[in-house]
Amino acid sequence: MSSPVTLIEPIGKLPRSTIAAGFIPREAEDEIARLLYRPTIPADREIMILAGFDAYARLASFQRIAGEATDRCVITPQCWHRLLGGRVVAVQMAHNHPSGIARPSPADLQCTREAAQFLRLVGIDLTDHLIFVESGHFSFRNALLI
Repeated sequence: MSSPVTLIEPIGKLPRSTIAAGFIPREAEDEIARLLYRPTIPADREIMILAGFDAYARLASFQRIAGEATDRCVITPQCWHRLLGGRVVAVQMAHNHPSGIARPSPADLQCTREAAQFLRLVGIDLTDHLIFVESGHFSFRNALLI
């Protein structure tokens, strides 16, 4: 059911080709990115979204986590508990970079790796982690980072 998630590149050393492969221009965003995530993410402070989907790919849980500062979000155990309390079999993470840079930071890479490991332990698949900027978003899945 769940597939292992492997971070292919060392943290902080992503080649340009990986960054380019992961970027999706705003006009090419799918409905989930355009209609679910983008309207809930402000441009001025970092916000994290955890979206849980059931076995039929229906939205089953949605957690919006306000950042403690302009550049950081913390996913508390209570957030995970609320997200996973239902019939969730897959999770997508999404957040913004108010800086406008659509590239995962070392902290983003580490957070994604740790979230994937945690979710795998409870039988849930992390399907993607999206980083939104004004011009589009970066997809860990498209960049083959998960």
